[in-house]
Amino acid sequence: MTESTIPAVGDKAPAFDLPTFPKGRTKLSQFKGKQNVVLYFYPRDDTPGCTKEACGFRDEIGEFQSAETVVLGVSTDNVESHEKFAEKFTLPFPLLADEDHAVAEKYGVWVEKNMYGKKSMGLQRATFLIDKTGKIAAVWPKVKVDGHIREVVKALEDLG
Repeated sequence: MTESTIPAVGDKAPAFDLPTFPKGRTKLSQFKGKQNVVLYFYPRDDTPGCTKEACGFRDEIGEFQSAETVVLGVSTDNVESHEKFAEKFTLPFPLLADEDHAVAEKYGVWVEKNMYGKKSMGLQRATFLIDKTGKIAAVWPKVKVDGHIREVVKALEDLG
């Protein structure tokens, strides 16, 4: 399988429509013209790095809301797993279930991982800032959790 390309700044963000906790489905199109979107992909619910990242977004949610921005977390975990994770850490934003990793592939973040010499496909931690017109405004293709939330907030401020 070839690695798909990560959308670049200025590209139209790939559309998605995914099952969501806390309710129903979430589509990218529902935010167009209304809100910016922080779409962050993370490997697994309730694992150390993913929990730290989710709690970081949670702790700064006011910054995002005041910048007319919605935060959406995406992993290949199912809605039930998302529910446990969101409730355990009081996450105030939707978690989207990309169980067949189709959306991760569109965003170029379903990649081959090498863990202790064992190769497997998995989700690469990445964040996309999508502006109100549906275009990619910023990309963090290989996120290191420490300091990441501040970088996203800064990019939002620059977006104005």
